[in-house]
Amino acid sequence: MKVRTRMIAGALCSFALLSACGRQSEPDKGDSFIYCLNEDRTGLVKVACDFAGENTMEEVQTVLTELKGPADSIEYVAPIPEHVEVADCALKGSILEVDFNGAYMEIDNLSEKLTRAAVVQSLVQVSGINAVSFTIEGEPLVDSEGYPVGLMNGDDFVENTGSSLEAYQTDTLTLFFADKTGTHLILQETEVRHSSNVPKEKLIVERLMKGPSGSDAYPVVSPDANLLSVTIKDGICYVNFDSTFLTGAYDVLPEVTVYSIVNSLVEGTEAREVQITINGETDAKYMGVVDLSQPLEENEGLVAAGQ
Repeated sequence: MKVRTRMIAGALCSFALLSACGRQSEPDKGDSFIYCLNEDRTGLVKVACDFAGENTMEEVQTVLTELKGPADSIEYVAPIPEHVEVADCALKGSILEVDFNGAYMEIDNLSEKLTRAAVVQSLVQVSGINAVSFTIEGEPLVDSEGYPVGLMNGDDFVENTGSSLEAYQTDTLTLFFADKTGTHLILQETEVRHSSNVPKEKLIVERLMKGPSGSDAYPVVSPDANLLSVTIKDGICYVNFDSTFLTGAYDVLPEVTVYSIVNSLVEGTEAREVQITINGETDAKYMGVVDLSQPLEENEGLVAAGQ
């Protein structure tokens, strides 16, 4: 289901008059909050905010209004600049699509990264929002290197932002795709240049979703799947998709798709096991075949001979 709301400057201003955010520079324990810029515009601070609204999109409007509204304290700055407007906002499943006017592109590079971090980390706290995507007048946002930013959630950012936001690095990823029969995995090493702010585990899954290079390997993950988050804790990598992941798009064994993800993450990170979840839940079977209720270990038996 897709819910859309048109939010022009006048609507946001009138909504701001009824704003329910009682702000303070430090929220109490248990308070809901948004992220704003610190007074030096070099990092983020938490600001208490009541997410007023009867449904998800009304709460989104509250948050966006507060992210743009004038600050009540000299200790923080609203992250969305005055000249930048939210032109449109749509909820597709648990993914929120936010479209800004062209003035967004006038934000300087470092400030843009801070704005993006503040907006995304604030919006994903709204119940029902697992990830956020940005567009500028309908076109996907790209970073300073020209790479599409794509879906974002809280795991993509660090709170105390600084020069590290500018850093890029090169990594060699070991990825497993399908062979031409769709019954086995074959290894492909890929060199990628990426923002150092993107966790390696997320980069691995995104590259698997993008598909292999060359003609010897074949894609395994449906291009319609939406990756919501990837995190590692206590040796387990948690990969959270929305329900579109469960529908296969290629003629490969279900096990090949699942273990392309598992094997790639175990080989490429400190994770020993991988737990695939659907909208945060584990009670699912991929293609009705592969049980996703428990963390999975690497399956070397599916790797083609000679790999």
